[in-house]
Amino acid sequence: MGYWYMECKYKHQPRDEKELVNLKKRIHRIIGQLNGVEKMLDENRYCGDILIQVSAIESALQSVGYIILKEHLETCVREKVKMDDPEVMVEVMELIKKLK
Repeated sequence: MGYWYMECKYKHQPRDEKELVNLKKRIHRIIGQLNGVEKMLDENRYCGDILIQVSAIESALQSVGYIILKEHLETCVREKVKMDDPEVMVEVMELIKKLK
């Protein structure tokens, strides 16, 4: 792990407002799905139905991750590549591994 992983960082370039709204809507939908699974557990619902919901949540969360990764590659990583930062590819590979 390189230094990039240990430091607290903020984007130099603000996120696009439309994209931010989209990501927040997705996150709120995921939170709703999680609350639904909790309710299903409380209601002693069938395991298969709960697992289907868990799978849907995992897929939705992974989609959010890929959207953020794409944005990261197009902004932050591009910036670091232009600055000839040797750690940037290590960071990219670590982030991709974490998203699988």
